[in-house]
Amino acid sequence: QVQLVESGGRLVQAGGSLRLSCAASGRPFTGYTMGWFRQAPGKERAFVAAIRWNFGATYVADSVKGRFTISRDNAKNTVYLQMNSLKPEDTAVYYCAAGSAVVTITRDNFYDYWGQGTQVTVSS
Repeated sequence: QVQLVESGGRLVQAGGSLRLSCAASGRPFTGYTMGWFRQAPGKERAFVAAIRWNFGATYVADSVKGRFTISRDNAKNTVYLQMNSLKPEDTAVYYCAAGSAVVTITRDNFYDYWGQGTQVTVSS
């Protein structure tokens, strides 16, 4: 059974940093694409970043480019989202996702598995 468990979300002041973790288990993730999405109150879930597990190619949404970085630790089967220079508009529940055949990384319907989410709140 595949499990994705996010952690690291909390309340932080604007300008601060956080690192979110997504621990993946239940199967080998070779060939998978791992993504981070976020959903703010009253808004649709939005793509944040993704990484191709095999080659490590990364993709980041324009809204967070230059501030957020996605990475992975193969040995720990964990994906990270390093978030710097946080802004109040980054406040959201952040979800980790995994997909075996992700054609369009920004579209959540390509991802097969989802974590429960972790709350990030950025105060001004």
